[in-house]
Amino acid sequence: MVAAFFGRNVAHLAPWNPPAPPGLDTETLQRERLRNAAAEVVAGTASRWWLQPLANPNIVIGNINLTQIVRGAFQNGMLGYAIDSDHEGFGLMREALLAIINHTFSPEFNLHRIQANVRPENVRSIGVIQRLGFEQEGIAREYLFIDGAWRDHLMFTLRNPHFGGIPR
Repeated sequence: MVAAFFGRNVAHLAPWNPPAPPGLDTETLQRERLRNAAAEVVAGTASRWWLQPLANPNIVIGNINLTQIVRGAFQNGMLGYAIDSDHEGFGLMREALLAIINHTFSPEFNLHRIQANVRPENVRSIGVIQRLGFEQEGIAREYLFIDGAWRDHLMFTLRNPHFGGIPR
């Protein structure tokens, strides 16, 4: 299902993501990537979710990744997300992100902040995170190599208003 998601959306995601590795739409590569992702989850440095519609749980229509989770004095994670081109514009990503934010800011997970870096041209993505309360904090010049060039990204953050403090 994950391989099929990437296969359907290679062109759709290309303007926003670093170059896809060869075979991104193959089961072999996705099994390896999922194993690596599971190891990051076990290590506490990432959390990852796959979006599946209730009416058809046999397909993946998006993903949300909270990576580079750092605890201690930082208590921060980097947010990334993608949705299938056929499912854009229905509020599904906003709904999913809201659930993830609530989980991430819950006492059980307890992050102080979430950071999302978005290309300035990605108006839809900026709109989604701004509606969720993310604030722009700056710009990262030539942040990532995407679509054949080094691209600037706007840096957004959302802070946990109920942060429970750093665990001892």
